[in-house]
Amino acid sequence: MLTSDQRAFVRQAIASGRFRTEDDAVREALALWEERERTRAELLAAVDEADASLARGEGRPITEESMRALAEDVKRRGRECLVADTAGA
Repeated sequence: MLTSDQRAFVRQAIASGRFRTEDDAVREALALWEERERTRAELLAAVDEADASLARGEGRPITEESMRALAEDVKRRGRECLVADTAGA
């Protein structure tokens, strides 16, 4: 059951042309909720995988130097991709 504020919000969205019916608004809300839950599940799975990776000793120590090295590696790979894309164009 929607609260009176939620009903007013939906009515305003219908009046503005955002939705045609209350059902359309509810379907949109459910679609957004489903997407948020999928994203949440993916994030939790990624955290679980990261924890498992660390438990296997596969992590990298985070230091100022390791972050500099990572940034340089990302830049280098980006430049390589740019060169490859330019050569293929």
